[in-house]
Amino acid sequence: MDCGIITSKTVLLLLSLVFWAAGVSLTYVGAYVIKSYNNFDNFLEDKYTLIPAAIIISVGVVMFIFGLVGCCATIRESKVGLSFFFLIIMVIFAAEVAALVLGFLYQSRINVDLEHSMSEVFMKYDGQNSDSRAVDYLQTQLQCCGVDSPSNWTSTPWFSSHNSTVPRSCCKNITNTECTGRLDQTDLLYGSGCKRMLYQLLQDVLSYAMLVILGFAIIKFFGMLSVCVITCKTGKRRSGYQPLHA
Repeated sequence: MDCGIITSKTVLLLLSLVFWAAGVSLTYVGAYVIKSYNNFDNFLEDKYTLIPAAIIISVGVVMFIFGLVGCCATIRESKVGLSFFFLIIMVIFAAEVAALVLGFLYQSRINVDLEHSMSEVFMKYDGQNSDSRAVDYLQTQLQCCGVDSPSNWTSTPWFSSHNSTVPRSCCKNITNTECTGRLDQTDLLYGSGCKRMLYQLLQDVLSYAMLVILGFAIIKFFGMLSVCVITCKTGKRRSGYQPLHA
Protein backbone atom coordinates (compact mmCIF):
# COMPACT_ATOMS: atom_id res chain seq x y z
CA MET A 1 0.00 0.00 0.00
CA ASP A 2 1.21 3.52 -0.80
CA CYS A 3 3.05 5.18 2.08
CA GLY A 4 1.03 8.37 1.59
CA ILE A 5 -2.26 6.46 1.95
CA ILE A 6 -1.04 4.62 5.05
CA THR A 7 -0.02 7.91 6.66
CA SER A 8 -3.23 9.65 5.64
CA LYS A 9 -5.43 6.79 6.86
CA THR A 10 -3.57 6.78 10.16
CA VAL A 11 -4.12 10.52 10.49
CA LEU A 12 -7.83 10.17 9.71
CA LEU A 13 -8.32 7.28 12.13
CA LEU A 14 -6.62 9.31 14.82
CA LEU A 15 -8.76 12.26 13.78
CA SER A 16 -11.90 10.14 14.24
CA LEU A 17 -10.77 9.35 17.76
CA VAL A 18 -10.04 13.03 18.26
CA PHE A 19 -13.59 13.77 17.07
CA TRP A 20 -15.00 11.67 19.89
CA ALA A 21 -12.69 13.17 22.50
CA ALA A 22 -13.14 16.68 21.09
CA GLY A 23 -16.92 16.34 21.14
CA VAL A 24 -16.84 15.73 24.88
CA SER A 25 -14.10 18.33 25.50
CA LEU A 26 -15.72 21.12 23.49
CA THR A 27 -19.09 20.54 25.11
CA TYR A 28 -17.43 20.82 28.51
CA VAL A 29 -15.54 23.98 27.50
CA GLY A 30 -18.69 25.62 26.13
CA ALA A 31 -20.64 24.74 29.27
CA TYR A 32 -17.79 26.08 31.42
CA VAL A 33 -17.79 29.40 29.57
CA ILE A 34 -21.58 29.75 29.89
CA LYS A 35 -21.47 28.85 33.59
CA SER A 36 -18.71 31.40 34.21
CA TYR A 37 -20.70 34.12 32.46
CA ASN A 38 -23.98 33.16 34.14
CA ASN A 39 -22.39 33.47 37.57
CA PHE A 40 -21.89 37.16 36.89
CA ASP A 41 -24.65 37.88 34.36
CA ASN A 42 -25.93 40.82 36.45
CA PHE A 43 -22.80 42.70 35.43
CA LEU A 44 -22.90 41.79 31.73
CA GLU A 45 -25.37 43.64 29.52
CA ASP A 46 -24.16 42.16 26.22
CA LYS A 47 -25.50 38.61 26.06
CA TYR A 48 -23.94 38.16 22.60
CA THR A 49 -20.68 37.36 24.39
CA LEU A 50 -22.16 33.86 24.82
CA ILE A 51 -22.33 33.23 21.06
CA PRO A 52 -18.82 31.67 20.89
CA ALA A 53 -19.77 29.30 23.72
CA ALA A 54 -23.00 28.28 21.94
CA ILE A 55 -21.01 27.55 18.77
CA ILE A 56 -18.52 25.45 20.76
CA ILE A 57 -21.28 23.30 22.30
CA SER A 58 -23.04 22.81 18.94
CA VAL A 59 -19.80 21.75 17.28
CA GLY A 60 -18.97 19.39 20.15
CA VAL A 61 -22.30 17.56 19.91
CA VAL A 62 -22.09 16.85 16.17
CA MET A 63 -18.39 15.95 16.30
CA PHE A 64 -19.01 12.97 18.55
CA ILE A 65 -21.49 11.49 16.04
CA PHE A 66 -19.42 12.21 12.93
CA GLY A 67 -16.31 10.58 14.40
CA LEU A 68 -17.90 7.19 13.64
CA VAL A 69 -18.60 8.23 10.03
CA GLY A 70 -14.97 9.20 9.51
CA CYS A 71 -13.68 5.95 11.01
CA CYS A 72 -15.85 3.72 8.76
CA ALA A 73 -15.17 5.79 5.63
CA THR A 74 -11.41 5.70 6.20
CA ILE A 75 -11.21 1.92 6.75
CA ARG A 76 -13.33 1.18 3.66
CA GLU A 77 -11.65 3.93 1.59
CA SER A 78 -15.14 4.92 0.51
CA LYS A 79 -14.94 7.90 -1.82
CA VAL A 80 -18.50 8.94 -0.96
CA GLY A 81 -17.89 8.49 2.74
CA LEU A 82 -14.59 10.37 2.61
CA SER A 83 -16.18 13.20 0.62
CA PHE A 84 -18.94 13.45 3.22
CA PHE A 85 -16.33 13.36 6.00
CA PHE A 86 -14.37 16.12 4.23
CA LEU A 87 -17.49 18.31 4.13
CA ILE A 88 -18.09 17.65 7.81
CA ILE A 89 -14.52 18.61 8.70
CA MET A 90 -14.70 21.72 6.53
CA VAL A 91 -17.98 22.90 8.10
CA ILE A 92 -16.68 22.31 11.62
CA PHE A 93 -13.39 23.99 10.72
CA ALA A 94 -15.34 27.03 9.47
CA ALA A 95 -17.44 27.07 12.66
CA GLU A 96 -14.33 26.94 14.82
CA VAL A 97 -12.73 29.78 12.86
CA ALA A 98 -15.95 31.80 13.29
CA ALA A 99 -15.90 31.09 17.05
CA LEU A 100 -12.27 32.26 17.19
CA VAL A 101 -13.06 35.51 15.36
CA LEU A 102 -16.12 36.18 17.54
CA GLY A 103 -14.08 35.34 20.62
CA PHE A 104 -11.46 37.95 19.73
CA LEU A 105 -14.16 40.53 18.98
CA TYR A 106 -16.06 39.98 22.22
CA GLN A 107 -12.87 39.78 24.26
CA SER A 108 -12.24 43.45 23.48
CA ARG A 109 -15.84 44.37 24.39
CA ILE A 110 -15.83 42.82 27.86
CA ASN A 111 -14.24 45.84 29.53
CA VAL A 112 -16.74 48.25 27.91
CA ASP A 113 -19.62 46.01 28.94
CA LEU A 114 -18.44 45.92 32.56
CA GLU A 115 -17.87 49.68 32.61
CA HIS A 116 -21.51 50.36 31.70
CA SER A 117 -23.18 47.82 33.95
CA MET A 118 -21.21 47.33 37.19
CA SER A 119 -21.68 50.86 38.55
CA GLU A 120 -25.45 50.59 37.95
CA VAL A 121 -25.71 47.25 39.76
CA PHE A 122 -23.68 48.50 42.73
CA MET A 123 -25.93 51.58 42.99
CA LYS A 124 -28.97 49.27 43.37
CA TYR A 125 -27.44 47.43 46.33
CA ASP A 126 -29.77 47.33 49.34
CA GLY A 127 -28.70 44.04 50.91
CA GLN A 128 -31.86 42.16 49.90
CA ASN A 129 -32.64 42.24 46.17
CA SER A 130 -31.15 40.03 43.44
CA ASP A 131 -28.59 42.68 42.50
CA SER A 132 -27.41 42.71 46.12
CA ARG A 133 -26.95 38.94 46.13
CA ALA A 134 -25.00 39.21 42.87
CA VAL A 135 -22.72 41.90 44.34
CA ASP A 136 -22.14 39.89 47.52
CA TYR A 137 -21.32 36.78 45.50
CA LEU A 138 -18.97 38.75 43.26
CA GLN A 139 -17.08 40.37 46.15
CA THR A 140 -16.83 37.12 48.12
CA GLN A 141 -15.76 34.92 45.20
CA LEU A 142 -13.26 37.35 43.67
CA GLN A 143 -12.13 38.83 47.01
CA CYS A 144 -12.73 42.39 45.91
CA CYS A 145 -14.63 45.47 47.08
CA GLY A 146 -16.30 48.20 45.04
CA VAL A 147 -16.13 48.73 41.28
CA ASP A 148 -12.60 50.13 41.13
CA SER A 149 -11.82 50.27 44.88
CA PRO A 150 -13.67 50.23 48.24
CA SER A 151 -13.99 54.03 48.04
CA ASN A 152 -16.50 53.64 45.19
CA TRP A 153 -19.10 52.66 47.79
CA THR A 154 -19.11 56.25 49.12
CA SER A 155 -21.28 57.36 46.19
CA THR A 156 -23.94 54.66 46.73
CA PRO A 157 -27.23 54.94 48.68
CA TRP A 158 -26.13 51.98 50.83
CA PHE A 159 -23.08 53.84 52.16
CA SER A 160 -25.02 56.95 53.18
CA SER A 161 -27.86 55.00 54.78
CA HIS A 162 -25.67 52.55 56.75
CA ASN A 163 -23.41 54.82 58.81
CA SER A 164 -20.80 55.23 56.07
CA THR A 165 -19.97 51.52 55.85
CA VAL A 166 -19.54 49.05 53.00
CA PRO A 167 -21.31 45.64 52.86
CA ARG A 168 -19.86 42.84 54.94
CA SER A 169 -19.05 40.91 51.75
CA CYS A 170 -16.10 43.32 51.47
CA CYS A 171 -14.60 41.83 54.64
CA LYS A 172 -11.69 39.43 54.20
CA ASN A 173 -13.24 37.28 56.92
CA ILE A 174 -17.01 37.74 56.81
CA THR A 175 -17.43 36.04 60.20
CA ASN A 176 -15.01 38.44 61.87
CA THR A 177 -17.10 40.70 64.11
CA GLU A 178 -14.30 43.30 64.18
CA CYS A 179 -14.95 44.06 60.51
CA THR A 180 -17.75 46.60 60.58
CA GLY A 181 -17.33 47.83 57.00
CA ARG A 182 -15.69 51.15 57.83
CA LEU A 183 -13.29 52.29 55.12
CA ASP A 184 -10.55 53.00 57.68
CA GLN A 185 -10.33 49.25 58.41
CA THR A 186 -8.03 48.73 55.45
CA ASP A 187 -6.45 45.61 56.94
CA LEU A 188 -9.86 43.91 57.26
CA LEU A 189 -11.30 44.82 53.84
CA TYR A 190 -10.47 43.64 50.35
CA GLY A 191 -8.48 46.38 48.64
CA SER A 192 -8.89 45.44 44.97
CA GLY A 193 -11.74 46.66 42.78
CA CYS A 194 -14.15 44.09 41.34
CA LYS A 195 -14.14 45.37 37.76
CA ARG A 196 -10.49 44.53 37.20
CA MET A 197 -10.83 41.12 38.89
CA LEU A 198 -13.96 40.15 36.93
CA TYR A 199 -12.48 41.42 33.67
CA GLN A 200 -9.38 39.27 34.20
CA LEU A 201 -11.48 36.21 35.07
CA LEU A 202 -13.64 36.50 31.95
CA GLN A 203 -10.59 37.18 29.79
CA ASP A 204 -8.91 34.04 31.13
CA VAL A 205 -12.04 31.91 30.51
CA LEU A 206 -12.43 33.17 26.94
CA SER A 207 -8.70 32.83 26.20
CA TYR A 208 -8.76 29.24 27.45
CA ALA A 209 -11.74 28.45 25.22
CA MET A 210 -10.11 30.05 22.15
CA LEU A 211 -6.87 28.13 22.75
CA VAL A 212 -8.79 24.84 22.77
CA ILE A 213 -10.66 25.81 19.59
CA LEU A 214 -7.41 26.78 17.82
CA GLY A 215 -5.84 23.42 18.66
CA PHE A 216 -8.78 21.47 17.24
CA ALA A 217 -8.94 23.74 14.16
CA ILE A 218 -5.32 22.91 13.32
CA ILE A 219 -6.10 19.18 13.61
CA LYS A 220 -9.09 19.62 11.28
CA PHE A 221 -6.86 21.33 8.71
CA PHE A 222 -4.50 18.34 8.57
CA GLY A 223 -7.54 16.05 8.45
CA MET A 224 -8.80 17.77 5.29
CA LEU A 225 -5.37 17.36 3.69
CA SER A 226 -5.38 13.65 4.56
CA VAL A 227 -8.82 13.14 2.98
CA CYS A 228 -7.55 14.79 -0.21
CA VAL A 229 -4.49 12.51 -0.29
CA ILE A 230 -6.52 9.30 0.18
CA THR A 231 -9.16 10.34 -2.36
CA CYS A 232 -6.61 11.28 -5.02
CA LYS A 233 -4.40 8.21 -4.48
CA THR A 234 -7.37 5.85 -4.44
CA GLY A 235 -8.80 7.43 -7.57
CA LYS A 236 -5.51 7.04 -9.45
CA ARG A 237 -5.11 3.45 -8.30
CA ARG A 238 -8.60 2.47 -9.43
CA SER A 239 -8.32 4.28 -12.74
CA GLY A 240 -5.13 2.36 -13.40
CA TYR A 241 -6.88 -1.03 -13.66
CA GLN A 242 -6.94 -2.47 -17.18
CA PRO A 243 -9.34 -5.12 -18.45
CA LEU A 244 -7.88 -8.61 -18.99
CA HIS A 245 -8.08 -10.03 -22.49
CA ALA A 246 -7.76 -13.69 -23.23
